[in-house]
Amino acid sequence: MTTESAATAARATVHGYPRQGRNRELKKAVEGYWKGRVDADALRETARELRRGNWRQLADAGIHEVPTGDFSYYDHVLDTSVMVGALPARHRAAVEADPLDGYFAMARGTQDVAPLEMTKWFDTNYHYLVPELGPDTVFTADPGKQVAELTEALALGHTARPVLVGPVTYLLLAKPAPGVADDFAPLTLLDRLLPVYAEVLAALRAAGARWVQLDEPALVQDRTPAELNAAARAYRELGALTDRPKLLVASYFDRLGEALPVLAKAPVEGLALDFTEAAAANLADLAAVGGLPGKRLVAGIVNGRNIWINDYQKSLTTLGTLLGLADRVDVAASCSLLHVPLDASAERDVDPQIRRWLAFARQKTAEITTLARGLAQGTGAIAAELAANRADLASRTGSAITNDPAVRARAAAVTAGDTRRAQPYPERAAAQRAHLGLPLLPTTTIGSFPQTTELRTARADLRAGRIDTAGYEERIGDEIREVLAFQEKSGVDVLVHGEPERNDMVQYFAEQLTGYLATRHGWVQSYGTRYVRPPVLAGDISRPEPMTVRWTAYAQAQTALPVKGMLTGPVTMLAWSFVRDDQPLGDTARQVALALRDEVGDLEAAGTAVIQVDEPALRETLPLRAAGHAGYLAWATEAFRLTTSGVRPQTQIHTHMCYAEFGDILRAIDDLDADVISLEAARSHMQVADELAGAGYPREVGPGVWDIHSPRIPSAEEAAALLRKGLEAIPAERLWVNPDCGLKTRGWPETRASLVNLVSAARTVRAEIAAS
Repeated sequence: MTTESAATAARATVHGYPRQGRNRELKKAVEGYWKGRVDADALRETARELRRGNWRQLADAGIHEVPTGDFSYYDHVLDTSVMVGALPARHRAAVEADPLDGYFAMARGTQDVAPLEMTKWFDTNYHYLVPELGPDTVFTADPGKQVAELTEALALGHTARPVLVGPVTYLLLAKPAPGVADDFAPLTLLDRLLPVYAEVLAALRAAGARWVQLDEPALVQDRTPAELNAAARAYRELGALTDRPKLLVASYFDRLGEALPVLAKAPVEGLALDFTEAAAANLADLAAVGGLPGKRLVAGIVNGRNIWINDYQKSLTTLGTLLGLADRVDVAASCSLLHVPLDASAERDVDPQIRRWLAFARQKTAEITTLARGLAQGTGAIAAELAANRADLASRTGSAITNDPAVRARAAAVTAGDTRRAQPYPERAAAQRAHLGLPLLPTTTIGSFPQTTELRTARADLRAGRIDTAGYEERIGDEIREVLAFQEKSGVDVLVHGEPERNDMVQYFAEQLTGYLATRHGWVQSYGTRYVRPPVLAGDISRPEPMTVRWTAYAQAQTALPVKGMLTGPVTMLAWSFVRDDQPLGDTARQVALALRDEVGDLEAAGTAVIQVDEPALRETLPLRAAGHAGYLAWATEAFRLTTSGVRPQTQIHTHMCYAEFGDILRAIDDLDADVISLEAARSHMQVADELAGAGYPREVGPGVWDIHSPRIPSAEEAAALLRKGLEAIPAERLWVNPDCGLKTRGWPETRASLVNLVSAARTVRAEIAAS
């Protein structure tokens, strides 16, 4: 691998980089703008400095070509809607009056106007804003953002490549706009959209772009012949343009499969493929089409979604094979580094041995440049790095953290009987109705209540030693009593304690389970200004002691109404963590499920009659191709049932899911065998209720009537209208009334007003039913 062609080929690049800054400067600036503390010029300057800092970090690390256009105030798919002029009619006036305020109105809504729907970006925990399109949509090019950021990078002396969401993926991610027939296919607008992309490409070329990346991750999913033909047509037309930069079509998260020969034949200059999630398949498919002669191949050989160190020797073997399959091979991460934290070296609280196993965005850029150097110059040029990498990998494999014989023995002993409740649902439902005595259309919330500044300050004070444990617990107790009192006064039927002691629905549990570790600075964007710190699932999992029983029992002692116990389910514990990659996910899920099963048993023994085990990630972790669905859903649903199946019939098991497309997993939702499921439904106008009814779902359902990811307060009539729509699909005796999701991110004023309206809506509709 020391030939001149290899040296020419081996360049380092990335598809995108974390946006938030080392101290989440973007979050603070955007939220300051929303609150009027930061003006627009100051917000733009913060964004400019963050972009410049990112490009400088990448260039200093040896990245030869930096991405532009991947930076966003809120979401890159929303940025694409702005770029192509696909603005919802209800937001156009706001955008025309003030483009920045209008942009945030589309993302968050206003009191009078609903935001765009939000859902998961493929099988990640990143949320994008769904484009709304219809037969009357008129696209217009607005390349200002993309041109400005490219110009910025070039002026600083960087070699830069603009990154855009590709036209096919953009349309496949879109939904019919409100009032448009559900069977409208946005992909039919492709011929209308392509001239707009042509204008954007011409503008970028005029601004100095030599290459432009068009991301088409939707093409790694199962696609119909018509969709593949549309992709062929799109890139045949874009490739035929004379006034354009060179085009790099990027795919990631899975094998490109049937779309690979389509793009290999297209008149584009390069393809980017994922050689981490689907290395063997993409290698075989690439060889089958005869490689990419005359084209550039960007090889995604460093995992852009997980935080474990790369296996250099394995990667170099793959890269060596690829040299014979393309005219030029560049080394990259598999996808944007948006999905990982910024810098593992900042994690001084992590055991130094474990820190050797971690690679965040900065470490991944170093891995990419090391592999590029090894590919270009031979392994002798990186001998020291190879030796250190082998030692780090061996340290992880042989660690007691990753191998606990007792945990493995318990998991191996699980039987089919451990994963099924003893009584069928009709018997359980009758026992639960008699035990709980709830009214028709019972009201509840999903679990969390606002995490106030006072609560966050209390946790910080405890960590810093400014208050002792007794002082901290007094504050938590006060908050629980206040939350309970408010719910009782508002008329809520099944209460929650509000989770004031919890920092995050996954991290809180991870910190109490063996095998997990928490980071201090490992922030990752979930949506907009919502950042999470996914814990690191490094080893075998067990539960040393109860995690939630004390505060749940304390809350129940304050009221005669039922208080839900709240747990995070095993699949979500995996999906929202950086999960170990050295054993099958199903094995890890079973370990987590056994730990949670112990917690469920202890909650029930303490008198908790309703226990909610949240699985919002069940759909997002679904493999992108149908061939992988059955295997995944088998272990995922088994893990949930293993968690919940040991309770008595009168103990009611709830689960919760949000912000995903549920139509693909309706049978799996049934297989969970939960007594009650609550789901996001407000932004999608009760679509999921119709889907469940169509599938014959037999148990109780709480489709959300309050979109909590927007600051707007739904009126009682608005909530009642959604509830009536839900009743068209789900009978009243099986319908619950609840928000879409937890209230952690909301403020108390909007929470009070919205919850009062929700209860009022339930009472109104109950009265209508009684009178009918």
